[in-house]
Amino acid sequence: MRDGSAGDPNGNPTVYVTRQIPDAGLELLEESCDLHVWDGKLPPSKDHIIERLAELEADGLLCLLSDDVDGEIMDASPNLQVVSTFSVGYDHVDLDDAADRGIAVGHTPGVLSETTADFAWSLLMTTARRTVEGQEYVLDGEWETWGPKLLTGPDVHHATLGVIGLGNIGEAVARRAAGFEMEVLYSDVGPNEEAEADLEAAGVDVTYVDQNELLDRSDFVTLHVPLFESTHHLIGEAELRRMKEGAILINTSRGPIVDTGALDTALEEGWIERAGLDVTDPEPLPEDHEILRHCPEKLVVTPHIASASIGTRNQMATMAAENLLAGVAGEELPNSALEDRS
Repeated sequence: MRDGSAGDPNGNPTVYVTRQIPDAGLELLEESCDLHVWDGKLPPSKDHIIERLAELEADGLLCLLSDDVDGEIMDASPNLQVVSTFSVGYDHVDLDDAADRGIAVGHTPGVLSETTADFAWSLLMTTARRTVEGQEYVLDGEWETWGPKLLTGPDVHHATLGVIGLGNIGEAVARRAAGFEMEVLYSDVGPNEEAEADLEAAGVDVTYVDQNELLDRSDFVTLHVPLFESTHHLIGEAELRRMKEGAILINTSRGPIVDTGALDTALEEGWIERAGLDVTDPEPLPEDHEILRHCPEKLVVTPHIASASIGTRNQMATMAAENLLAGVAGEELPNSALEDRS
């Protein structure tokens, strides 16, 4: 069942899910668990999660990026064996607290790389070729004739693409640049020779450089790094000032990678040309946030939907459910965040 009181007459493990995830995952859990799911549009509060875990004496918790899961939540149920997050990232789960309590933590790596890369390119093309502005122009009744200077933007083909973070997603984004005959620069903690070989085999002209050189030379800069203390505000005032005056910044990684205040100033003063954001800081972005005054002329913002293809979200739900089922059975998780961080 998907709601109810604690205890299962069949002796099945009790699990709590903090949002309505795709049925592919819920149906898998429903087969062998006493299943309880939060049905609200907004995430449940921390106090509510604690209350439900305690009430249910839950064996497993399936959470989302919007849930900050710490030791206080983990201590709510004496039976809790596993926290499974419906996400690749796990910075919202305190892994040290989990390890101290012997609680397994699962995540969904590898599943959304291609889908997110597709979306990063969608933002890149949208900001470069000003399609959102074009639609607004039509809807506002301003389209009276064809004009030789109307809504012109930079070429993407033969431009220079800077990829910060050449992990799975960054590599997938870089691979797509071959079709536009772009030069690709990338920066990371060090060279990724395996990815370079794969990209060169795919026809991509790729070169490792330090971040400063990447910012100096790139027409488009796209971010694909995890959120750590070292990457918080990786792109701030100094970095934005260093970018080309006509450059475009794309962020589909984590909102706090970019200093929102600095980006607002950069767009206002013309340090860079435009930006496309699928993640923001804060997130969600309030409708009266000052940076939104730049939309759509200099800024395109979407509500964290880079992985939102039907196939990818179903696969994420299945992986999250499989991690949870392994955890409540006392088995090794198919995808353990505790192991992957080491």
